[in-house]
Amino acid sequence: MRTQVRGVVLPGDAETRLWIVDGRISTEPVAGADTVFEGGWILPGLVDAHCHVGLGHHGEITLDEAVAQAETERDVGALLLRDCGSPTDTRSLDDRDDLPRIIRAGRHVARPKRYIAGFADELEDESQLPAAVAEQAKRGDGWVKLVGDWIDRTVGDLAPLWSDDVLKAAIDTAHALGARVTAHVFGEDALPGLIGAGIDCIEHGTGLTDDTIALMIEHGTALVPTLVNVENFPGIADSAARYPTYAAHMRDLYTRCYPRVAAACEAGVPVYAGSDAGSTVAHGRIADEVEALKNIGMSPDAALGAACWDARRWLGRPGLEHGAPADLLCYSQDPRSGPAVLNRPDLVILRGKVFRPWR
Repeated sequence: MRTQVRGVVLPGDAETRLWIVDGRISTEPVAGADTVFEGGWILPGLVDAHCHVGLGHHGEITLDEAVAQAETERDVGALLLRDCGSPTDTRSLDDRDDLPRIIRAGRHVARPKRYIAGFADELEDESQLPAAVAEQAKRGDGWVKLVGDWIDRTVGDLAPLWSDDVLKAAIDTAHALGARVTAHVFGEDALPGLIGAGIDCIEHGTGLTDDTIALMIEHGTALVPTLVNVENFPGIADSAARYPTYAAHMRDLYTRCYPRVAAACEAGVPVYAGSDAGSTVAHGRIADEVEALKNIGMSPDAALGAACWDARRWLGRPGLEHGAPADLLCYSQDPRSGPAVLNRPDLVILRGKVFRPWR
């Protein structure tokens, strides 16, 4: 099947024509192509850089449920998903040409009773971490997910899970296997050890300080702040009455989150959009995360790029260049104008197949 689309291709302001042949983009004219869209805006498929396909409220879910999650993401235009930890083996979904592409991180790695029950591979002894990272690197697609901090009930507050030397050995192991490492981190104390050990990305990062922002700049560490999930912090605090220090800490992190992420962005930390969909956050909310990034001071182009062309470059996936897979979105209105437009593309084109999700 041969089709063509014409519109303003973002990023940029030039009207462009693209042809699609056998599921791939051609920037050169193709005879006999049917026009399926013209007169609006075109951009690469959106990226949700923190999206748990295969994770439910209690951990593992069925493949049918995982497919439904992926379909929800597809329909709002999220065609590339970095799955930051899932207990469900979703690799068979790669055989489906109607679902987004998933970049997996294997399963979360944590300590016993130091993360949500049913989510993680739990290690009795932290010395097992390098071997566990090697195992999850085999399950993933170039990423591994650590739990960097969580409530320690013996102290009644957030605390790191791993010592610095074990983190360094584990992250070095992942890098030797060609995998990058990211970590869940809410508080302040776990950040120096993780960043100093060479971690590639921090998820959430609500406890960033000026010192750890500078350390991220020094090490080239990226940040995926998941701002829509941070909106759950007051509720988490309200449910933690048994641990008043922890509850107060979570409220304080919530209050400081937007200024801290804004400071990281202004300092030059690479920031990408991720919704943390899959348990407490519903799927299909990447447009809300883009809007939240605008609220920390990102320009509309930069915020959209953090969920699109810039995120694709960071993850090593192509955009709309000649020969790239035809994963793109078409809008009759400017998608930079807000979530009401961004999450309702007129056309979703995935591997060259045309979807009209809102008709």
